[in-house]
Amino acid sequence: METLGERIRRVSSEPIAIVPYDPRWPRIFEEEKAHLLSCLPGELIRRIEHYGSTAVPGLSAKPIIDMLVEVSDLGEVRRVVVPILEAQGYDYFWRPTHGDDGPPFYAWFIKRDPTTGTRTHHIHMATADMTQLWDGIAFRDYLRAHPDTAREYAALKRRYADEYPNDREGYTQAKTGFVTAVTARAREAIGE
Repeated sequence: METLGERIRRVSSEPIAIVPYDPRWPRIFEEEKAHLLSCLPGELIRRIEHYGSTAVPGLSAKPIIDMLVEVSDLGEVRRVVVPILEAQGYDYFWRPTHGDDGPPFYAWFIKRDPTTGTRTHHIHMATADMTQLWDGIAFRDYLRAHPDTAREYAALKRRYADEYPNDREGYTQAKTGFVTAVTARAREAIGE
């Protein structure tokens, strides 16, 4: 049986591939959203957002649909949702928000293609007060409204995917400065 540390190392070292935008991504998101709403307790789910690069028309991305699910209670997610999604084959991790081992934590699921084992979805479940995760919506909206910034981000992602082909954490850390700067511009633009 794989330990938690071994599972984390395994998923962190899976290959990174950036592909051209696929116009099917919004439909794939909607299908998974409908699936989650059909199998999870409605009283826990507040909203489900498509975010990340696959949510920005025209943006090259890892072909993995990122979903941010606002939940009312993470304790209930661990108690009720985790068994439901794990029984359907989703990988589950109780993950720190800030990239270290400290709180706040959120629930993260990986859905895979059942025939190939390839990641198809990342599902992040968080409460509304976990602003670091919800900043991803402002980042998404800024990229949608600023195609030049989105193209700059695409070039950056391709470069870092080449530099960190099997190091998802390194890839993510390398993008952090850009994402933080754009998120600050997004917040400024909406007057926060």
